[in-house]
Amino acid sequence: MSFDTIRANEIFKYIGMPNVLIIDLRDEHKYKAGHIPSAINIPYEELEERKNELQGKYFLIFYCDRGNISLLAARDLIKDGYNIKSLYGGLRAYHGKLERNLH
Repeated sequence: MSFDTIRANEIFKYIGMPNVLIIDLRDEHKYKAGHIPSAINIPYEELEERKNELQGKYFLIFYCDRGNISLLAARDLIKDGYNIKSLYGGLRAYHGKLERNLH
């Protein structure tokens, strides 16, 4: 089994799509400081225990800081039948607008 990576300029077409879930795997503090619009936060350390929330519902796009953690996460979940892409280069490769949650 394998999964695809997507380039940062490709993610724009997925933002806000109804059956796509963009998942920020960084810690909550980094997520709140700035994340890709429409992304939800599931820190990598919580992914295994929360993966059932994702099952069967969505096409998933994972990202992290540089892309390494999202590749690991995608590799792990693809074995369980999830439809996943990983953002190549992570958030550092993304040059679009960021949403912030400063609360």
